[in-house]
Amino acid sequence: MTLYPHASPQSVWEALQAGNKRFCAAQEKNPHRDDHRRETLRTGQNPAAVVLACSDSRVPVELIFDVGFGDLFVIRTAGEITDPAVLASLEYAVDGLGVPLIVVMGHESCGAVAAATDALDNGEIPDGWQRILVERVTPSILAARREDRHSKSDYERIHVTETIGQLMHRLPHLPEHIERGEIGVVGLRYMLADGHVETVATHGVS
Repeated sequence: MTLYPHASPQSVWEALQAGNKRFCAAQEKNPHRDDHRRETLRTGQNPAAVVLACSDSRVPVELIFDVGFGDLFVIRTAGEITDPAVLASLEYAVDGLGVPLIVVMGHESCGAVAAATDALDNGEIPDGWQRILVERVTPSILAARREDRHSKSDYERIHVTETIGQLMHRLPHLPEHIERGEIGVVGLRYMLADGHVETVATHGVS
């Protein structure tokens, strides 16, 4: 990925897609992972995208897109759920760092989605702070069922689209930025089996 000021949402999205194809084909270029790159980042950063992804250890964001130091501003929470700190981090990436692309990435076999499904079906609600994960993901499961979509993969996809919907409503002026072509938003689902990212939703890019 070549980073430069004023990169367009479309060019960044295409670069991420190309990186994922290299990753899936075991043809990684491993860019921006040397001493020189680290040295150049001492005085600041200019990431090409902000990625809100699940904390799952099987989903290494930079590896999936074949990028390196300083290329992505990554925010990770279990189930890629949002809270004020996550929203503030996203807002900083957009307003403070000027990233042209927001990526929301769920994944295959998501534990948070499975826990929310079990809570709805069997009343199995985790104790302690993990309860928050179920509470935040459950509306996505209900939204999927209202659309008569009942598979685990459907739940994971709908959770990504519901999370994007939250960002559209809660990040100031995001829809206007998209309308003006300043920012793109992409929803993805990472496949553990083969490493490719499935496109779930796009706004402002194609």
